[in-house]
Amino acid sequence: MHHPSKDKLKEIAGKRIIILFKQAEEIASKNKTLANRYINLARKIAMKAKVSFPSNLKRKFCKHCYHFLIPSVNSRIRTKNRKVIIYCYDCKKYTRIPIIKK
Repeated sequence: MHHPSKDKLKEIAGKRIIILFKQAEEIASKNKTLANRYINLARKIAMKAKVSFPSNLKRKFCKHCYHFLIPSVNSRIRTKNRKVIIYCYDCKKYTRIPIIKK
């Protein structure tokens, strides 16, 4: 039995991460702990396969406590001094992302 190539594994991991984020979004309103579990699973898959998250998914979870962020439910999003500031209500920490003009 042969093992799939690294590129194939990374492709599979990327697809699974996207699926887990979609499931987290769907279940988040009903069950926050399950949504957080999906994010943790996605992180573990990404670390195992050495894949980085797609940029659109990076802002959907807290970098400190790894909880799934739902704006105005468990996070606050503001803009100030050319930065997007995301405040997590769960761990009480801020994430600052610079706004880069293209």
